Amino acid sequence: MDPINRVALITGAGTGIGKRTALRLLEAGYSVVLAGRRLEPLEETVRESGVSNDRTLVLSTDVTDPESVSALFAATEAKFGRVDVLFNNAGIGAPGVPLEVLSYEQWRNVLDTCVTGTFLCTQHAFRIMKQQNPHGGRIINNGSISAHTPRPNSAPYTAAKHAITGLTKATALDGRPFDINCGQIDIGNAATEMTSRMGAGVMQANGTVATEPTIDPDHVAQAVLYMANLPLDVNVPFMTVMASQMPFIGRG
Repeated sequence: MDPINRVALITGAGTGIGKRTALRLLEAGYSVVLAGRRLEPLEETVRESGVSNDRTLVLSTDVTDPESVSALFAATEAKFGRVDVLFNNAGIGAPGVPLEVLSYEQWRNVLDTCVTGTFLCTQHAFRIMKQQNPHGGRIINNGSISAHTPRPNSAPYTAAKHAITGLTKATALDGRPFDINCGQIDIGNAATEMTSRMGAGVMQANGTVATEPTIDPDHVAQAVLYMANLPLDVNVPFMTVMASQMPFIGRG
């Protein structure tokens, strides 16, 4: 199907990687549903794109709330009739504190947003993608290099991104009979609000503090667009996009 007839839904679409991806997909001709907690940045993204309201839908959404997610997909189906691409991008981290002092609420906030939110959106997308005509679609999960290797004091985020890897694999397998593909982009140090601390220095595995390079989040947006544009007989299960000089490969 030509991108001009495709519908993409992006969570966390008002800032950072989500915003850049929304702009890229709109530029490519997609109709895009922009979901996030705050309406203002979502609406600003649409204004920046210069695309008419006929090809956009903006909805305040809490991905941790099943009713909010249900309303998001119902509104999407009502306006556009289908979902071809879901980018599960919404996520948060927790303060970098020792594991033993991390609060239960901090743990739950990360897992609920990153994992449960991704599951709820995936579940609704699955239902639509199985029934629409033509059937099938593509689900892209925002992973992290934390899905492979943790940083110090990062138990909630690392656990969440490992869980996303398992969910990506299970989704790809369960979607296979219905032409529903699922892939994951593991991102390292894209320059967003979440990585703003990189310039001031972050804790390394050996206990030292060091600055780390970042990359323009548009590189991630381009990767999402590449995956979204693939025909449904092709899948990229996992892709890593990272700052080449960051201390990840090898031993730092």
